[in-house]
Amino acid sequence: MDINIDIPFRLNFNHLDGDTQEKLMEQSKKEVEQKCGSEMKAYAQENHLDYQEILEEEAIKNLYNYKFMFTI
Repeated sequence: MDINIDIPFRLNFNHLDGDTQEKLMEQSKKEVEQKCGSEMKAYAQENHLDYQEILEEEAIKNLYNYKFMFTI
């Protein structure tokens, strides 16, 4: 379940507040849902798991695939 992004995210090192982190997480969730949302929903339903929890775990994993560029 790998999602790769070729364009690096440009972040200001001094501006990594909660809002910025939340925006990155929401974007990651959208990407994961687009790529494999229906499969994850079926998996969650078959195994009696919380879909939102699975989505969040996969979104966190997806963030590790992002390329970040920091300006200081």
